[in-house]
Amino acid sequence: MTTTHGAGAGAAPEEIAAYGDHVLAVEPTGAEPVPESARHGRPLGLLWTWTSPNMEFATVFVGVLAVGVFGLGFWPAALAILLGTGLGALSHGFLGLAGPRFGVPQMVASRSAFGFLGNALPAGLNALTAGIGWFAVNSVSAAYALSALLGWPVLLCLFVVAGLQVAIAFFGHNLIHTAEKYTFPVLTVVFLVASAVLLSKADVGAADGKHAFTGAFLLTAGASFGYAAGWNPYGSDYTRYLPKSAPTWQVGLFPALGVFFSCVFLEIVGAASVTIAVPKGLSLTAAFVHPLPGWLGDLTLLAIVVGGIAANALNIYSGALSFVAMGIRLPALAKARVRRAAVAVLFGVAGTAVAWSGLGDYGDKYTNFLLIITYWIGPWLAVVFLDRVLRRGQSDERIAADLADPRFANWAGPIAMLVGTGLGVWLFSNQTEYIGPVAKHFPQIGDIAFLAGFLIAGLVYLALRAVPVFAPSAQAAAAEAS
Repeated sequence: MTTTHGAGAGAAPEEIAAYGDHVLAVEPTGAEPVPESARHGRPLGLLWTWTSPNMEFATVFVGVLAVGVFGLGFWPAALAILLGTGLGALSHGFLGLAGPRFGVPQMVASRSAFGFLGNALPAGLNALTAGIGWFAVNSVSAAYALSALLGWPVLLCLFVVAGLQVAIAFFGHNLIHTAEKYTFPVLTVVFLVASAVLLSKADVGAADGKHAFTGAFLLTAGASFGYAAGWNPYGSDYTRYLPKSAPTWQVGLFPALGVFFSCVFLEIVGAASVTIAVPKGLSLTAAFVHPLPGWLGDLTLLAIVVGGIAANALNIYSGALSFVAMGIRLPALAKARVRRAAVAVLFGVAGTAVAWSGLGDYGDKYTNFLLIITYWIGPWLAVVFLDRVLRRGQSDERIAADLADPRFANWAGPIAMLVGTGLGVWLFSNQTEYIGPVAKHFPQIGDIAFLAGFLIAGLVYLALRAVPVFAPSAQAAAAEAS
């Protein structure tokens, strides 16, 4: 049986094997699986791969939102951050387990629950969310930090950080892991020292909460979950080169720990920083470092720049992989190496344009973005989790055959995701632009569209799987591949 993992021809196994652990080589793979002969690395490396990208101001700002915008007290904010981040980190560790099993990116593994064509729905959404949305968010915070550090115009700084991010993503997997490894100790030390100073000056008792507790708590939990779960659709993108023999518990544990501790740490610091008085008129990043001694403030600004670049290298790379996983044929970019790298550059250009348009109202756009991405990630997670449960007992060979076969269909997945997302947003969304009827009558619940969408999508998926026309189509056994 001839299999197709994406558009155009995939890289030959010997070409992927030659890539090995070379850092300054353009990764040859796209959506096709990484053969066992090309596997390398240790699960421990996932700890810094998923810590460094969160050592940035976008993480801090989640905590700022909790107290400064949602009006939650400091201690309830810390509890909501722990809850939301914990759920997002747990699901992140679980999803990465598909990497060593099948050697494919997360949005190829998602075909199991959505079918080859139906998977274009979550893959396309993630391509936009990661390659453009998150790229814009992190580029703006990094640009403001670089501008505050060097005194350069913000727009010039935006172009500088965007260029560095695209360059790392262009080379791909190995350079990304290496960059995260060497930025990890630097970012960790700088933010630990800066956080100790900020916490010593904070008056957490001053954040006594001024809004309805339930709504503010759920908004904070939703925003922190959205930030952590925003990484979920990337899970196996960074585990697929690990050998199948890698201990499963390590493959799941280290990414989860990296996301959990880095997010909780900086989000709580962000919540505390709101209680420190700073002059008006400062940019968000300048206000954050204002209470710090000059030398430490400069180091923190530099760390914010480096952290933003570390995060966006992953965003552009995974956004490009998601686009390739949609199976769109690009004859001019037939080779996997050229196709993935070219898409990364295109997303970098598009993300820079979006970031440019959002330089003036970063706070409002970021608040909405954090909640909106959960609207589709929640239903997507429900479908993926249930599919994993329902496929228990099936061999890896059988599942791999479905992932590779463009004839494979599972229409229960995309329909359930659309229904869950649609009903969740319609009934429970609590955005400035739109407030659903349930949220309007019960404003104290905040915005729980992601939770409602998760539950609705799960129920719809289970119901549709029992209907033959929507259930996974029968496929040839993997043994027939020859």
